[in-house]
Amino acid sequence: MACTHDHSCEDHDCSSSWSLYKHIDLSKVTALNEANPGSVKSVFKAWEERLNSTGEHLESNEGDPELLVYIPFTSDVKIKSISIVGGADGTSPSKLRVFINRDGIDFSDAQSMQPVQEWDLVENLHGMLEYQTRYSKFQSVANITLHFPDSFGGDTTQIHYIGFKGEATQLKRDVVATIVYEITPNPSDHKTRAETGGGLSHVE
Repeated sequence: MACTHDHSCEDHDCSSSWSLYKHIDLSKVTALNEANPGSVKSVFKAWEERLNSTGEHLESNEGDPELLVYIPFTSDVKIKSISIVGGADGTSPSKLRVFINRDGIDFSDAQSMQPVQEWDLVENLHGMLEYQTRYSKFQSVANITLHFPDSFGGDTTQIHYIGFKGEATQLKRDVVATIVYEITPNPSDHKTRAETGGGLSHVE
């Protein structure tokens, strides 16, 4: 289901306050089959700047329109909608398949695996469309992989903007890792019966 912005966005949660842009771990975003290595990072920007282009965009290699984009977040998020602004002249992506919390997916995996959700896209050159997720399936998202199998007939696929709307948890992912580490018993922190000459083990 797509949402068109022919309404008052202030009344429909379309404002930038719902954007998850600031929660994307941009340094770890990657793409497979990008013509210009590292260009994928240019498509993530604030909602208000989605149509602003400095000439940088994500484009697949010539003659192969398939793209696979991996996006990790700095905290677990809940994703309500996804927005894609593609290129002109048939270079916009025509389909989107999504995988959640799966690291290291390649094209072979993406083609054979069942996505969490998929959409037939339309050419969205003006950033007026959002694709609503099955919200119950997009809870506790640590990372998301976007598979774009094809374009609208162009020799390449071009993407100028990728945006997510939703909510982020307050707990950062590095904090979660620290908590898990701290609650894991460390044998060196405990005295055993043999070491103490009897009695209960205790933590110093």
